[in-house]
Amino acid sequence: MRISTAQFFDSSAANYQRIYSNVTDSSNEVSSTVKLNTAGDDPIGAARVLQLQQMTGVLNQYNSNIDTINTSVTQNESVLSSINLAIQRAQDLVIRAGSASFSDKDRQANAAELKEVQSSILGLMNSKDANGSYLFSGSKSTTPPYAINPDGTYSYQGDQTKLNLDVGNGIPMATNTTGWEAFEQAINTTRTATTLTTPATNDGVISMSGGNVASIATYNAKFDSGAPYKINFLSATEYEIRDANDNNVTSESTQGGKFSSDSSAGQTIAFRGVEMTFNINLTEAQRGDPDAASAAVKDHSFTLDVSPSTISTARMPGNTSTAVITGTSITDQDAFNENFPSGGAILKFTSATEFSLYAAPYDAATSKPVSTGTVLNNVATAAGVSFTLNGTPGADDQFTAKSSTQQSQNILNTLSTIITSLNTPVEGDPVALQKLQGSLAAAIGNLTSATEQIGEALADGGARAATATSLKATAQSQIANSNLESNTITAYDPAEAITRLTLQRSMLEASQLVFTQLSSLNLFSKLG
Repeated sequence: MRISTAQFFDSSAANYQRIYSNVTDSSNEVSSTVKLNTAGDDPIGAARVLQLQQMTGVLNQYNSNIDTINTSVTQNESVLSSINLAIQRAQDLVIRAGSASFSDKDRQANAAELKEVQSSILGLMNSKDANGSYLFSGSKSTTPPYAINPDGTYSYQGDQTKLNLDVGNGIPMATNTTGWEAFEQAINTTRTATTLTTPATNDGVISMSGGNVASIATYNAKFDSGAPYKINFLSATEYEIRDANDNNVTSESTQGGKFSSDSSAGQTIAFRGVEMTFNINLTEAQRGDPDAASAAVKDHSFTLDVSPSTISTARMPGNTSTAVITGTSITDQDAFNENFPSGGAILKFTSATEFSLYAAPYDAATSKPVSTGTVLNNVATAAGVSFTLNGTPGADDQFTAKSSTQQSQNILNTLSTIITSLNTPVEGDPVALQKLQGSLAAAIGNLTSATEQIGEALADGGARAATATSLKATAQSQIANSNLESNTITAYDPAEAITRLTLQRSMLEASQLVFTQLSSLNLFSKLG
């Protein structure tokens, strides 16, 4: 076989270039200490390394999100724990105020300290994070969670939105705890009320506490279905309870309708999850004569029902007028039940006298009014609720309105109620003292309920933090495995690389020598 001179030169040049390229690649590997410098070095390996880098990037983002969640949980836990400590102080003050040795002045001193506790709790509820966002407002991070209304009540201004971040593939987790879940769901133990119906004018012989919910399960299962109830006193030792359908349900009360008009120990009854206390006020002559006692007590009647819903309002800061809503009342229960927005409402004025009620949140482009009307005698009535105005509203003035069904009560309103009770004189007034004792018992129940609700919020945050930490450990392990696999593809072995480079250089030198010697073997070199 004969090889032309051109073929020889082409073949030798290609071989030299290939060996030279190998030497260059190995030299780059030795100098950079990186095995995989370009995709051309190992196309399959390069694709896998890119895939691993992308996965690591995602895992690092998950870890960053987890750190954000843990930071938020720590902040919330610190604030919630401080609120719990303040509630414990409030419980101590309320319990002490029930002491028989306390005077009106002593109770007023406790009320003053409770006011300071209330202010402290309000400040904690409106805590901000390092970025200036309110911790408990949900998605409304620039709005203080709690504000005081013109009627002195406190209402939640945030929403129930959870701010989620991904902590794993398809695993979202909340970064925040809303005020709605931490403070607004505390069970209200004073959700019932009693009203004297007979006689028409209170003669002071019998008074009844409004009732405290002692068993939530029994109350939820039985109470509402039979309300309102009628409690009829038959004598100085016996009463009966009838439900809304006039069925006699006395057997479901403790002592089966029996009580003692002589001993306060026998004047507390439990009925369908609610505990109530009687206060029988008889003269000494009546106490000494059973017939006279029965004649005095007989034919007194009370209604027992769920406490009526209440409406809290607030003036929007952008209003052009100084008009405020000074009072609200539900004047049409059926209209209220059917039409008033359960998530809150916006009362918007289009002029000094014309208004519309919208479901919150209000959007000028899409919201449609639930009700419209005209102000009459400074009262705007919409969806069964009458709003009493002080001042003349301006066009586009807006007011928020939120309803409460008495099923829950935030700690701020609980403290307001007990502060008012402690500031009310009771010395020398047995009926007022009984009402105070009932208020103290209710306050203790609601304070305990508030603590339990905060405890649930703390437990939820702790569970999220534990889960997030576990997921972070898994992500860290995956990142480590990814880096290990990537290193096996890109890792630099100095001994192997230097040995390979030495061999390739020797091959390059040999190729140069062979080319030089073979290129001299031609016909012209033999002439002469």
